[in-house]
Amino acid sequence: MSITKNISFSCLEYDGEDELNHDDQELISSAKTAAQKAYAPYSRFMVGAAVRLDTGEIITGTNVENAAFPSGICAERTALAGIVSNYPGSKPVAIAVAAFNIQGLTSEPVSPCGNCRQVIAEEEFRNNTPIRVIMTGSEKIRIVTNIGCLLPLQFTRKILL
Repeated sequence: MSITKNISFSCLEYDGEDELNHDDQELISSAKTAAQKAYAPYSRFMVGAAVRLDTGEIITGTNVENAAFPSGICAERTALAGIVSNYPGSKPVAIAVAAFNIQGLTSEPVSPCGNCRQVIAEEEFRNNTPIRVIMTGSEKIRIVTNIGCLLPLQFTRKILL
């Protein structure tokens, strides 16, 4: 017998940064600044991520492209890998993502790609802490409470055991 299950999520949507608290505004600003440092000579799609740790510290990352396209890395994974390597014991509690194309900040909020969603999910699992995801664009900002909202059927360590 089969059953149908519905999976849905909610997100908060804002018209502008002025509607957000100071910490979220600061995280978005850091993501935008990071995006300006991206190495994206092929796509010209510059992405920045800023992660707030449980200590309050902000760590940033950018996308880094490569002529051998699969060899590039996304901003979110750059920032999270830096945290694992350099901030042992610290837990990510929020990540903001901002992207610029040739016209400037994207109008729509940019969502983490599938690979980045899985890496964020692993960090949530590893630290037993939800990570708020803040996706920003020039016309709106979307916030979800954890990566499960964007990746509901996650591949986790539990499956491997």
